[in-house]
Amino acid sequence: MTPNERIDHIKGDHWIAFDRAEIVLNRLTSCMEMPKQSRMPGLMVYGSSGIGKTMIAKRMASKYPASYDAGLGVTTTPILLVQAPPAPDERRFYQHVLATIGAPMWGRHTVSELEVRALSHLRDMDLKMLMIDEVHNLLAGSYREQRRFLNMLRFLANDLCASLVVFGVNEALEAIRGDDQLARRLDEHFLPLWEDDVEFSRLIQTLIAAMALERRSGLTVASLRIILNVTGGVTSRVFTMIKSLAIDAIETGEERITDEAVHAWQPVWAKHAWNVRRQPVAELQ
Repeated sequence: MTPNERIDHIKGDHWIAFDRAEIVLNRLTSCMEMPKQSRMPGLMVYGSSGIGKTMIAKRMASKYPASYDAGLGVTTTPILLVQAPPAPDERRFYQHVLATIGAPMWGRHTVSELEVRALSHLRDMDLKMLMIDEVHNLLAGSYREQRRFLNMLRFLANDLCASLVVFGVNEALEAIRGDDQLARRLDEHFLPLWEDDVEFSRLIQTLIAAMALERRSGLTVASLRIILNVTGGVTSRVFTMIKSLAIDAIETGEERITDEAVHAWQPVWAKHAWNVRRQPVAELQ
């Protein structure tokens, strides 16, 4: 590929596998492989904003795409990924589900009518897993509205005999736990911020390898700590930093990420959230 093509590839939205994400994907795959039963296993994946929840959800959905049987004229959709509405609103949720599967309902309909239509389509699709992203949006509603929305999610999982998987920030955990019946069927998987350890070092090595630079980077421990400090251990920011450094390396012809480049890199979010104190690389080593 030409340098510009490589840069376009780096800028693109594509999956880069790393250990922490693969662990979650393996848990979700185990749920998918369970035979249908009245009470399917479920999971809540939670952590700070930007830690990688949506990335994992999209990757899981892509592993089980919809398939069309021309002979039967039937489309099978093993996984449906939808985003929770901005507030715990059943009407908007069902409308979103119908729009996502390509069966929107126009005009004014009762919640019951939307529910019946959505359930009918989802049964025909032979759905095995319903994934709800941004489930913490339910916190925008009153306690009563939250309870109704959680009851709806539990009802859908029961009626469809499908695994329910929700993704949200840490604050959503207590809301989910507030519904005892739902909490009992959802295992919990916490995604923490990255720390200064071997796991973080492996993540950086994995990301740099995915950049396909022509020279080996070989960053020092001091540089890894700068990356951790600058990004605050947030996955999306780590990805942004490494991608930016890789693009700079291609554009300058360096073809590797150097300790000096790590030290000089300026985060676009620094003026909003971070006050990073920098020291010369030599002092950090």
